[in-house]
Formats: sequence, C-alpha cells, structure tokens
Amino acid sequence: MLEGALLAQADAGTIVNGVNTVWTLVVCFLIFFMQPGFALLEAGQVRAKNVANVLMKNLMDWGMGVLVFFVLGLGVFGLAGALTTPGAEVSVSAAFAYINDPSAWIGSYLFSAVFAMTAATIVSGAVAERIKFKAYIFYSIGLTAFIYPVIAGFAWGGNGLLSSAGYIGEAIGAGFLDFAGATVVHMLGGVAGLVGAYMVGPRRGRYDSEGNSQPIPGHSITLAVLGTFILAFGWYGFNVGTQAAVLSVTDGALSFNGDALGRVALNTTLGMGGGAVAAALVTGWSDGKPDPLFTASGLLAGLVAVTGAVPHVTWVGGLVLGIIGGAQAPIVYRWVTDKLKIDDVAAVFPVHGSAGAIGTLLIPVFAVDGFSASQFLMQAVSIGVIVVWTVATTAIVFKLADVSVGLRPDEDDEDIGLDRSEHGYTAYPEFVDTAGDGGVTVTSGDSGAMATDGSGVNEDD
Repeated sequence: MLEGALLAQADAGTIVNGVNTVWTLVVCFLIFFMQPGFALLEAGQVRAKNVANVLMKNLMDWGMGVLVFFVLGLGVFGLAGALTTPGAEVSVSAAFAYINDPSAWIGSYLFSAVFAMTAATIVSGAVAERIKFKAYIFYSIGLTAFIYPVIAGFAWGGNGLLSSAGYIGEAIGAGFLDFAGATVVHMLGGVAGLVGAYMVGPRRGRYDSEGNSQPIPGHSITLAVLGTFILAFGWYGFNVGTQAAVLSVTDGALSFNGDALGRVALNTTLGMGGGAVAAALVTGWSDGKPDPLFTASGLLAGLVAVTGAVPHVTWVGGLVLGIIGGAQAPIVYRWVTDKLKIDDVAAVFPVHGSAGAIGTLLIPVFAVDGFSASQFLMQAVSIGVIVVWTVATTAIVFKLADVSVGLRPDEDDEDIGLDRSEHGYTAYPEFVDTAGDGGVTVTSGDSGAMATDGSGVNEDD
C-alpha cells in the first residue's frame, strides 16, 4: 500500500524517464549479445585452421570499436547531420559534448555504439580466411570512426541529408524511413563486405583454372546455426528496442506504448519465420534438398529485410518482406559467387546487403498508412546514396590498408591457417592439419574421428 501511494505521488515524467532508460540499457545488452552470435556464425563457416582468427576479429570489433566510436565516431555522427541540414548550426564542440556529459552516455553513446559495432563486425565474415589481421583492424577503425557515423548522421538524429529537414529530404518532401538500420547498419555492412571481399580476392582454391566455383565447407554447421539463433535472440533488442519509449506521459498520466511495441515485435517474428521457410523452400526446389546453412542465412535475411520496416508496415507486409528477404538469399549468394566471382564466405551481401536494400525500398508498398510515391522515391534515392558512399569509402580504406600494411598474408601463411600465422595459436589443439587445406585429424586417440575436407567429422565406430 505504501509503495503504491509513493508511486502515485511520484512525478510521471520521472517514472517514464527511469523506465525508458532501464529499457534502453536492457536493449543495449541484448544487442551486445549479438556479438557472440556473429562470432559463432562466422567461426562455423570457416575452416578449423582459421577459427581463432575469426574470433579475434570479433573481439577487436567490439573492444577497439567502442573506444573509437566514443572518441571520434559519435562526434562525426553529429557533424554529418548538421553539415547536411539547411540552417543547422555546425559546432565541433557541441558534436563532441557527449564525452563529458553523463546524461548522454546511455541514450546517445551506448545505444549508438552497439549499432555501430554490428555494422563493423558484418564485414568480418565476407573477408574471412585470407585478410591480414592488421589490415582488418585498419578497416574496422575506418568504419567505426567515419564510414558508418557519416551515414548514421545522414539518416538519424532528427536532421541530416536524408531526413525530412535535410537537403535531399527537403527537396523530395519526405524523410528516409529506416527504423532500426536495415540499410544504415546492415546494408552498409553488406556492401562494405562485398567491396572488401572483391579487393582482397578469393581464397586460394575457391575457383578452378576455368573460373568455376569450388565449395570450401566450413568446419561446423553446429556453431553456425547456434550463432544464427543467438543473433535472432539479440535481434529483438535491435528491433523492439529501437522502440525506445515503453512508457510516455499523456495528459499528465502514464501511458504504456503496447501497440507500438506489439507491431514491432510481431513483424520481427514474422519476418524471421518467413525468411527461414522461404530459404528452405528455395534450396529444396533448386537443389532437391533443403540446405540448413542457407536456411539459417534466410532466417537472418528475413530479419534484415524487416528491420527498417517493423513499425511502418502491416503484419502482412512484415511477413512478405521476410519471405522476400529469405528467398533471395541463396539466389543472390550464387550470383555473387558464380557470376561476379566474389568469395563472400559468410554470405554477408545477400543476408545483409541485398536483403536490407529490398526490405527498405518496399516499406511504402506495405505501409500502414498506404502507398506514397514521394516516400518510395525517397527510399530509392537514400539507398543509392548509402551504396555510393559505402563503396567509395570502403574502397579507399581498403586501398590505404593495402598500401600501409598489405591486405593478404603470403601463400604459406594462408596454407597453415591464419590462427598460426597471425596469432601463433591453434583453436583446436587436439587436432593437427595434415593436408594443408584446413582438414583436421584427431591426434588424441580418444574419439576415433577424422575429417580431411574441413566440412565436419566422420564418426569411426
């Protein structure tokens, strides 16, 4: 009774701010938990000799990335928005004021940082198994300090080039819609990964002398699928969490924003399910059997496709966008691999790049408020701006990395694996590589298991 009376006497605004701040913290923790999901997903899709290298890149994406984003990235975010908005005041000191402002450390810095880290770590899967660790770190710094913050400043924060108040948005008469980063985060990471994979070149043995694709299986479908489920779990923070206001004040009384949260949660779930089923059906039709790894990719692609749309579209739209995202994943992957001859190890472009672009472009088609031609135009133009920016800046940063530290290890180092050549480490010390191709042979004598193609373990009963 006493607690209820005290709560009733409390200022409604204070309660709203407290609850919404705690909600934001929980959301940030959920999005952070996507990092181990990415680590497991990527580790499962590479050969055993490169697992520790992939894990190290994921560790540094987070550990180093949050520092770079705090010192530089968030300030660039603010400057990019102000510089591309007519009449906006441009102040370097104001853009970096968050550094000494405790009120900005949760809602501004931490919430922005977990999105930035997601964009950074997407690239890791595309260039896996054949990029120098120093070169990857060089690029990761460039993305978290400059490439991503500029695009986030263009699209988010209340102003910026692509907002309704920005130069492009003002000219078209609409602001870009990307609720939780289908393009600002995921498409940017997917396009950057595609450019990086092209510039670093394919893994040795990925294509034969005639240019035909030769599969290089990852060492653990178990890790890849487990990572997929962890990512899907964290995605509720990514999408539902962006609906940051759980409570609000209406006419002086507390109000729960349940309808808004419900739409976002439902469309996230439908997109996820639709993506997984669509990918399974596509591979079942094209290959004769449903592919579990492509199904995992389809699940994630469905999530990406709805990430920008979840509060804006009907539940039918959420389901359809998820289905489209999942269905296109295996098709686009094979086009990238077989036609473009780009070795995208973890299907980064089809899962994050093309799925993000398609889902964001189609928001006006399934919008709750009906179709808007000006909004559709704004979506298309904004996607084009983000693609051009990402391709240009990523190419520059990778070129600078090549000139300064070199992009690729030598052939001998690639043969023995980046775990040993880059880190002096072996992810699976019970095994030794006898074939030089990532295959592993048990030396402990207690499991009777052997695999020489890096694709898994054959039980020897």
